[in-house]
Amino acid sequence: MKTHGSAVWSGGIKDGKGAISSASGALQAYPYGFASRFEGKPGTNPEELIGAAHAGCFTMALSLILGEAGLTAEKMDTKAEVTLEKQEDGYAITAVHLTLQAKIPGADDAKFQELAAKAKAGCPVSKLLKADISLTATLL
Repeated sequence: MKTHGSAVWSGGIKDGKGAISSASGALQAYPYGFASRFEGKPGTNPEELIGAAHAGCFTMALSLILGEAGLTAEKMDTKAEVTLEKQEDGYAITAVHLTLQAKIPGADDAKFQELAAKAKAGCPVSKLLKADISLTATLL
């Protein structure tokens, strides 16, 4: 499978404006820029999108692994907190912390922790990132 995302940009780093789009149309010329990335202004930023992608990928991977173990989640809610830090050679994503809350009938906590760790390690987005990836998983 191949898919794509795209971005357009006009102007300088601080006064410029950009727009991000996805092949599916889920994002269509959605605004982003310096202010939305570093100053908390409206719009998106690459780190937020990576967080959403990582949360989605991990949660789908866990759904697959749960199914292989004979379990089905009633609900899983995952947040991916992405850390962007200034370094000597620019900026880098240095960490991602996944926080999962899940309701899985028939699961005990030990098995749940084992399966969540397996999903974190096997998720394609986890494999892509060179950041420190941590996980807090809570069974409801």
